[in-house]
Amino acid sequence: MTEFLIRRFVKDYENTEDTQVRTRYGLMASIVGICCNVVLFCAKLFTGMLINSVSVMADAFNNLSDAASSIVGFVGVKMAGKPADEDHPFGHGRVEYISAFIVAFLVIQVGFSFLKSSIEKIIHPEEMTFQAVSVAILLLSVCVKLWMALFNNHLGKRIHSAVLKATAADSLGDVITTSATILSILVYGIWRLNIDGIIGIAVSVIVMWAGVKIAKDTLTPLIGEPIDPKLYDEITEFVESYDGIKGSHDLIVHNYGPSRSMASIHAEVPNDVNIEVSHEIIDAIEREAVKKFGIFLVIHMDPVETKDSRVMEFGCMLENVLQEIDSRISFHDFRMVEGSNQINLIFDLVVPREYDKKKTDWLKEEVTKKVTEIDKRCCLVITAESGFGVEK
Repeated sequence: MTEFLIRRFVKDYENTEDTQVRTRYGLMASIVGICCNVVLFCAKLFTGMLINSVSVMADAFNNLSDAASSIVGFVGVKMAGKPADEDHPFGHGRVEYISAFIVAFLVIQVGFSFLKSSIEKIIHPEEMTFQAVSVAILLLSVCVKLWMALFNNHLGKRIHSAVLKATAADSLGDVITTSATILSILVYGIWRLNIDGIIGIAVSVIVMWAGVKIAKDTLTPLIGEPIDPKLYDEITEFVESYDGIKGSHDLIVHNYGPSRSMASIHAEVPNDVNIEVSHEIIDAIEREAVKKFGIFLVIHMDPVETKDSRVMEFGCMLENVLQEIDSRISFHDFRMVEGSNQINLIFDLVVPREYDKKKTDWLKEEVTKKVTEIDKRCCLVITAESGFGVEK
């Protein structure tokens, strides 16, 4: 069914990196969500009123909020697809994250409202009625919601959409809540034990927890999150695969919405190669990065020594010292200025994020101590940073 809908309603569906294609995916998912949730709301509201169950009616209005969420997602995807303009030079892609956060707020609000209703139902219990048709309707709802979870998750992974992944998680939560509601009705039908209010509380808590999780997942890219380790390795290996590039560091990726990213990286080039030659290589890498990753990559050139045996010797010595202290520490921008009585070693240290100022200061002292034990002429000029990449 999912593939049929994609092929039927999404033009050029295979080109998922294209902004317009992503918008078509999002619009289709929103329309499907609105239709399914409105039908489920009507069916569950009728069932809840028929058997006088607050947990069923809570579940019904949860579906109504899902329909509203789909409308928000529809608007969000539409706005996120707008091209860049003078006021928003990086496009409107982050609107999609904002839309997902609004969805989370709606989910939490619905859960809280029915938490209060469920508590009132426990304090002032009301008689329920058991009808097999109500259970059948709710079982059908579980099947529909399970399909919607799989549907939205499939689309979310295909186009890397935070909104669709959030919707999928919400639908999966609905499967759990509706199943709990069915349990409530069956318990009453078999043992005449009214646990409707208790189940209503459980349903409300699950709904609110789903909302909090969605909010957390969508706020993370807005605040700023580390680059995906796989993408980090792919970009690093891609840059370092070019002849004339000896290494790289300080890869930073800025996310302006799904499929809207720019990045910067420091590429190490031999210091004895003509700068125009190195610049031509850098330009080629930047052009190919757009085609390969869809990322606007800006590369800073760092000249490094590749032939001076003395510099290489001290660089190797420093690497051994760092491995002895903490294998996670690395260094770059290594330079050496050798005088008659003193050897200046200038470099940047990349330390784990867990290192606070006190531990970083200790590290600098420890590195200096161990290096000077090997050669007393050494004077170290160290700049420590946490880095923006992936810790391994």
